Amino acid sequence: MFGKNCLFARVIQMGCCGCFGFSSPRKPRRGAGMGNHASQELLLDEELEDVDDCSYNGDFTETGHGDDGETKSPTKRSEEIILYRTQRGLICRQFPVKETHQLIRSEDERGNKMVNEYVREWKIGSGSYGKVVLYRSSVDGKHYAIKAFHKSHLLKLRVAPCETAMSDVLREVLIMKMLEHPNIVNLIEVIDDPTTDHFYMVLEYVEGKWVCDSELEENKARKYFRDIVSGLMYLHAHNIVHGDIKPDNLLVTAAGTVKIGDFSVSQVFEDENDELRRSPGTPVFTAPECCLGLTYGGKAADTWAVGVTLYCMVFGKYPFLGDTLQDTYDKIVNDSLDLPDQMNPMLKNLIEGILCKDPRERMTLEAVAEHPWFIGEEGPIPQYLCWCKRKKLQSEGANGGMIHHQAHTDDTD
Repeated sequence: MFGKNCLFARVIQMGCCGCFGFSSPRKPRRGAGMGNHASQELLLDEELEDVDDCSYNGDFTETGHGDDGETKSPTKRSEEIILYRTQRGLICRQFPVKETHQLIRSEDERGNKMVNEYVREWKIGSGSYGKVVLYRSSVDGKHYAIKAFHKSHLLKLRVAPCETAMSDVLREVLIMKMLEHPNIVNLIEVIDDPTTDHFYMVLEYVEGKWVCDSELEENKARKYFRDIVSGLMYLHAHNIVHGDIKPDNLLVTAAGTVKIGDFSVSQVFEDENDELRRSPGTPVFTAPECCLGLTYGGKAADTWAVGVTLYCMVFGKYPFLGDTLQDTYDKIVNDSLDLPDQMNPMLKNLIEGILCKDPRERMTLEAVAEHPWFIGEEGPIPQYLCWCKRKKLQSEGANGGMIHHQAHTDDTD
């Protein structure tokens, strides 16, 4: 692909990764700056572009050194942490993501394009790095959403002084390889042929998307919100900060289950220290502390974005939105939260607690999950016992059995 020492190839070949960590300041993506003349459209989302016409140049180096030659790139640091964790079996997924290193592009009998076993149906969407296309498997007949990238295009896009867009895609792949939760979009397969410029992420297909253009009935809002909080609590428990919680990244299945997707700006930390310096997310969902140019806690910022999402569900609009980026940030930081007096008092109390401007006083997700409005008539959300916790309990149970057996043996000697 890019030579025998290619970082991309080595990381992909590591397979399923456990609870790993790294952090790095991100360059704000388009629409996330503080300019005074940006359109309101950029406050809500990012400009989309396709990469169908990118050519392959094959040039890639893993150097990320500064002038002193000592500073390693964040991706290199993360690779080392991931390898450390992987070698110790810290895996939070029962079955690893399928890894395919041979790409066959062909057509079926009807002339539809194919990628290996997958038959192309239609384009679902596109982003700054690539496109998302609906495919149907000719093996199991199921639909899958496939993210398609050109590696050469990723290498040309610089997102930080020592990082290209390749870093973001690597991070997304590695994060999704370790995730397994009913409220998280599942990564099924990675197709990466070292002889081609194409790279594919095969994801489970989720039929719908919740769009913030009208208010939801309160019980439906609660159902959606419970799913979002459940998925985000799982991420935070594994020291993952999503970084861009918003309706566009919340997919809804035909059964009405919400799944969190798009981990392209997510960050993973080695421990509970989730300090970040810049927010790469969408401006109207940005927490007040992220607008001040200071360091902030990523988990608390995620929680604020969840609060904005809940507000959108209930009222069909954003709590803080100005005519420009600067105006929006000013409102987020300075304007008081406006909630109608006649609304459900429990819901009002919850939104006020989540959209507290001081992150130290803001409700945590654990507190949100115990709030009366959140619990409603459904009761507390079920405790999800993830794969790494199940393995730990099994290991502790086995060790306990050995200790008990040894004690029994000692007593009978």
